[in-house]
Amino acid sequence: MNLIKLLFKNNIPRWIIFFIDIAICSFSLFLAYLIRFNFSIPKVEVIEFPLVFGIVLIIRAVVFYFSKTYKGIVKHTSSKDSLRIFTSLTISSALFVLINIITFYGINGKFPIPFSVIIIDYMLAMFLMISTRILFKLIYTEVFSPYRERKNVIIFGAGESGIITKRALERDAGFKYKILAFIDDDETKSGKILEGTQIYHVKDLPALFEKNEIAQSIISIQNISSKRKKEIVDLCLPYKTKVLNVPPVSDWIKGELSFKQIKKIRIEELLERDPIRLDDDLIRKQISNNTILITGAAGSIGSEIVRQVIRYSPKKVILLDQAESPLYDMEMELHDNYDHNPASYEIILGDIRDKKRLERIFEEHSPQIIYHAAAYKHVPMMEYNPAEAVITNINGTKNIADLAIKYQVDRFVMISTDKAVNPTNVMGASKRIAEIYTQSLNDTSATKFITTRFGNVLGSNGSVIPRFRKQIQTGGPITVTHPEVTRFFMLIPEACQLVLEAGTHGMGGEIFIFDMGESVKIVDLAKKMVQLSGLTLDKDIEIIYTGLRPGEKLYEELLANEENTLPTHHQQILIAKVKEYNLSKVQNQIEEIIHLSRENNHKELVKQMMNLVPEFTSNIW
Repeated sequence: MNLIKLLFKNNIPRWIIFFIDIAICSFSLFLAYLIRFNFSIPKVEVIEFPLVFGIVLIIRAVVFYFSKTYKGIVKHTSSKDSLRIFTSLTISSALFVLINIITFYGINGKFPIPFSVIIIDYMLAMFLMISTRILFKLIYTEVFSPYRERKNVIIFGAGESGIITKRALERDAGFKYKILAFIDDDETKSGKILEGTQIYHVKDLPALFEKNEIAQSIISIQNISSKRKKEIVDLCLPYKTKVLNVPPVSDWIKGELSFKQIKKIRIEELLERDPIRLDDDLIRKQISNNTILITGAAGSIGSEIVRQVIRYSPKKVILLDQAESPLYDMEMELHDNYDHNPASYEIILGDIRDKKRLERIFEEHSPQIIYHAAAYKHVPMMEYNPAEAVITNINGTKNIADLAIKYQVDRFVMISTDKAVNPTNVMGASKRIAEIYTQSLNDTSATKFITTRFGNVLGSNGSVIPRFRKQIQTGGPITVTHPEVTRFFMLIPEACQLVLEAGTHGMGGEIFIFDMGESVKIVDLAKKMVQLSGLTLDKDIEIIYTGLRPGEKLYEELLANEENTLPTHHQQILIAKVKEYNLSKVQNQIEEIIHLSRENNHKELVKQMMNLVPEFTSNIW
């Protein structure tokens, strides 16, 4: 018994598998003769049998050796091993037929191996070799495997992707998991069996969960809508099952799915919306063969704009940022992932607050389009450092905008924020003043100044989701400022796509706002992330409320009270009808604000910001 356990525990040596296969072939050949001659083999066949036996085994052995049938790990037998056995037996049996034909027509007019014996032997050998391996695998799985208590798994999607997922699971981790069921929306598939597993309609899911403890639910539906994915997750989470997602086929390694590629659903996937349809031709026409300057190119938004812009074959992309390490990481990403000539992008370490440095960049590269994403954005930090907010967000923007006019840039697209609307903090007010300045420039310059305004982007540096994820990983608690606080959310790629679209269609002077969908309660977001992690709120982890930080609102807005919107060509992009400012009237005020920032006169500085932006209110200044 100990020997058997040892045999099943360890991998059987290949030479033993090879000789077992030869022994099976010997037995199947002998049994084929018995069956063919009704268990009474004629004397003439008995005389010929030793020669036939030697020929068959030698050919089988040579074919097995070259086809590597013995190399598979028996206790992990898969369909590929069965295919290898089928191929090798078919080839060797075909050689027996060839020997028969050569002998009959070229030597003595006799068939040394009866054709019926060849057919029976072929079927017997196929059955015995494959079934022996399957039997060995079943014994290991059910008796000797360390994973006898396998976890139940259900797969959403009884299509091609679902089948491939099942096979990947069985191949890579089959002893840990048991595929309990396929779940599909198609009622015509309900009750049918697919690769030995029953298909259930989605309406049967609650009963399935109540009768079974299901460890994992895998969504394996290609091109699933964001809405449907969210619905499936909402069905599963109350039953404390981990929800995983199969990546798109394009992300599979060499066209083959690996179990390790099946990842947990991330909260970002539940907040994403269906893909945006862009005017690709117009964007390509505008960007192709032009030099594009992207400020803040190493940040969350700037780096994604780089990734998207570079797809449209620009003449050159200038990546400008003052953050050394993130800029280096971006350079390595471009080097590794984009098959472009190195001259198609250039990394520049520089600060938008340094106008002389910026001027050299404009002189050398003469950009035609600017995407201005560089900014300080953390509300509490800027609230206590208003001078820094002004020097970067206002003066830095002014530097870039003034040089854009001087060097005849075609388009200047500024990335703004919903915090610029009825601002309650210095950061939001500084972005609103930057909006005012660039918009007022549009009337007096050939450069088209376009502003895009949107809310929080999921997964950006310093956003709430990475913070919650880290708190969950460390066991909590999760900190939320207020139980009623809400925010608009958008995925980084989606926001950047809309930036490109708006920047392409803008005629100059517009402030574009994006359809951010429904605002989300931050505490609901935290609870959902806890569920997705397989934890129980208030048992495994708790949520505590810390109070609103300086300058924070309970909710964000995309429009000020006196603002309205106009539709555009794109249903997710609107034009905000905002109060327009005359450049000559605001220029002196902005210069005074910049001067006060250099003097670090914070109180007077914020007062002047309020004079320029009357809707700006502050709790601490």
